[in-house]
Amino acid sequence: MAHREPVLSFEDEMLPHLDAAYNLARWLTRNDADAQDVVQDAYLRAFRFFPSFQGGSSRAWLLAIVRNARYAWMRRNRPSELLALTDETEYAVDAASPSAESELLWQARRESLSRCLEQLPLLFREIIVLRELEGMSYRELAEATELPLGTVMSRLARARKRLEQCMTTGAKGAAR
Repeated sequence: MAHREPVLSFEDEMLPHLDAAYNLARWLTRNDADAQDVVQDAYLRAFRFFPSFQGGSSRAWLLAIVRNARYAWMRRNRPSELLALTDETEYAVDAASPSAESELLWQARRESLSRCLEQLPLLFREIIVLRELEGMSYRELAEATELPLGTVMSRLARARKRLEQCMTTGAKGAAR
């Protein structure tokens, strides 16, 4: 009997990444309903092109489709925001027994981080979300964003720097 490769199933390969797809779309569109539209469009595209999937990282492949679906969605719904996409030159808590004060501090830090992440230009926000929230490797990032590995690394470094600057500026402003 000849050895046969297992047939890849769309459901088996792509549905486990639904949360990651939504998370990326949510951070990129900044709106739940818009993120749902983008993910729905992305999954329809992924289903249509699934026969061309060559194996490898299904998550990176799907998140690249989510990214591209978001660009198409923006062209249809927010064309003015596409201009901002190219702007890359702009601008510890005790976990053992959290007190009410430490809980408030932790919540304030999370809100500050979320606010700062929202303020990042889209190109930086997407690379941070994919790396830090979705845990993608640099190679997966390069594949998902269709960028050279060096560009991914430098964009991630710039995104982290801007996030750090925002957090520092926000912390100083809150202390005043």
